[in-house]
Amino acid sequence: MKLPRGGGAALWAPVQPPTPGMKFEHLALNVPDARAMSRWYVEHLGLAVLRRRDDAPYTHFLGDEGGRVFLEVYSNPAAPYPDYGAAHPLVFHVAFFTPDAGAAQQKLVAAGARAFSDETMPDGSRLIFVRDPWGVPVQLCQRAQPFPGF
Repeated sequence: MKLPRGGGAALWAPVQPPTPGMKFEHLALNVPDARAMSRWYVEHLGLAVLRRRDDAPYTHFLGDEGGRVFLEVYSNPAAPYPDYGAAHPLVFHVAFFTPDAGAAQQKLVAAGARAFSDETMPDGSRLIFVRDPWGVPVQLCQRAQPFPGF
């Protein structure tokens, strides 16, 4: 599937650094089985469980290889579980940097993810979307010019 693109090169102009004192901590997902999803993300995406609750709502804070938290998953039926599989990946997705998006896609599909799209951008970046076993869109980013820190 070919994904629609935004405007031109002006969108990629450098921006002013964020205001000190405010840092992104995490994005949270309410899912039917937080424990299984956390295990899958650890095993297949290389994340680490940084903190968790072993009782309901089974909250798991997941971090990257540098130990930085960025994703919280939990199972709380007090709110409806979103139908992540019904949302287009351009509406919502969790993105991961990888030096080889094609190899990462093959590994994830073999582990139960479903392929969605594969596109090479004008700058040479390769962006692949898969859906994890729960339907959550996951983007694999092989950037021609990685962001600082990658």
